[in-house]
Amino acid sequence: METPISLDPCSRHSLQAQLHEQVRKLILGGQLRPGMRMPTSRALAMQLGVSRNTVLLAYERLGAEGYLQTRGAVGTFVNHDLPDDCLAARRLALVAENGSQHISRHRAIAFEGRAQTIVGDKHPAYDFQLGRLDSHVFPFKAWRRLVTSTLSRAGACLTEYGDPAGLLALRQAIADRLGPTRGINVDPDQIIVITGCQEGFNLTARLLLREGASVAIENPAYQGAAYLYESYRARLAPVAVDDKGLCVDALPDAGAALLYVTPSRQYPMGFTLSLERRLRLLDWARRTDTYIVEDDYDSDFRYRGSPIAALMGLDSHGCVIYLGTFSRSIGPGLRLGYLVVPKHLVGPARQVKALFDNGHAWLEQAALAGFLAHDSYENHLRRIRQCYAERRDCLVDSLRRHFGEVTVSGAEAGMHIAWHLAGELPRATDLQIMAAQYGVGIYPLKSAAAFDFGGCAYSERTIMLGFAALDEQQIRAGVERIAAAVEAAQRTAGRGRASRTERMRPRSPANATFRAAARPVTG
Repeated sequence: METPISLDPCSRHSLQAQLHEQVRKLILGGQLRPGMRMPTSRALAMQLGVSRNTVLLAYERLGAEGYLQTRGAVGTFVNHDLPDDCLAARRLALVAENGSQHISRHRAIAFEGRAQTIVGDKHPAYDFQLGRLDSHVFPFKAWRRLVTSTLSRAGACLTEYGDPAGLLALRQAIADRLGPTRGINVDPDQIIVITGCQEGFNLTARLLLREGASVAIENPAYQGAAYLYESYRARLAPVAVDDKGLCVDALPDAGAALLYVTPSRQYPMGFTLSLERRLRLLDWARRTDTYIVEDDYDSDFRYRGSPIAALMGLDSHGCVIYLGTFSRSIGPGLRLGYLVVPKHLVGPARQVKALFDNGHAWLEQAALAGFLAHDSYENHLRRIRQCYAERRDCLVDSLRRHFGEVTVSGAEAGMHIAWHLAGELPRATDLQIMAAQYGVGIYPLKSAAAFDFGGCAYSERTIMLGFAALDEQQIRAGVERIAAAVEAAQRTAGRGRASRTERMRPRSPANATFRAAARPVTG
């Protein structure tokens, strides 16, 4: 390890004194941290072009002053117990005296924005958080085999830059899959590999937005998209959704710079945009010269019926930019997704991507290309679709068992459902607090990476329940605890409300046993 030390032979101070003072400042400034190994005297002497004796004498003085500690033949280390007059302490005092004055001299930060919350600090015992996957369903054996075989033929791929748009083999594999599964016929050149949908939002914003531009967006919408476009100082124009998806009639007559939409499975409500509305939406985009950003985040998980072709597959005028991700089908830790752009945007989009990051790691792209090119990916999808379908059925059945004829949306696809609360039940935020006391995590819209622009009919009476990360036993126990929390709250509110709860929820021996045993989680 080379340290940033430079000695001046023409200085009036000796080389030994200069070395002593510079090492001392590096220690006190925190660049050389307590416990860190120092370069050997021989190596430092060679680096600085001085005699080894100069370094030894400087080290000896620093050791005597308490800055360094020599451990026999092991080496020389920065002392854990530094002298009391260390610069760090003086710096804290200086900041306390002059901190506000110092900070005020900095230029204003140009960025204005907020980050969505996708990673929580704590997970309850029974956590229905959206977007979480079961680690047991990751294809570890297949992935390990692919990575090993890919490394064996890496050659110079790990030591050279690749195409910023992504590995051609991966883009070709994605293009080959989009045709039969989403009705999108594209060339590999139209595909750009990204780290996930969030980078896709960034790329589309950089490509299409100027300050003050209008962005039409669903209400409620995915928080990550809303916050991202907001950070570009765009004017967000919310458009209501209903059980058929985006309300096309409510779109602005003048159009927008872009429209962000989740047609296959509206986030967060789970509604599917009907074919009739898709065609009218494309006609609106053509007439108003608006680009549509189609976020197809959950398209791999449909449990009932055939999927409707993606908007981009229906688009004949080059209005749609398509976003896909492998975060749901494989895992968000892989950090790989893709953007598909119309042919006339290929050049600008590739340039923007190159300015962002010059592409992604070759190994993960090459392994994923191999995973997609063979039956491994389809076999994996079939297996986890079956698993998630069974968990979805378990969740819906458990809700019905404890709460009667519940109303849910989004059960036809995806990895979460929206539970629309009956009038007898508390508001969504109140129910979340009650459930948390029993060790269960459930999520109203504002806690489920969703954004409500106001006037949304679903905010107060909708709970989002993700089911992918919980097994069936955990799902049943979690719903039982929600029921117990509701009953306990209603029982304390009076006998009249408790009797309505009993009429709403059928009794069963299992319920009676659980009610006797269930207790709020404390501590």
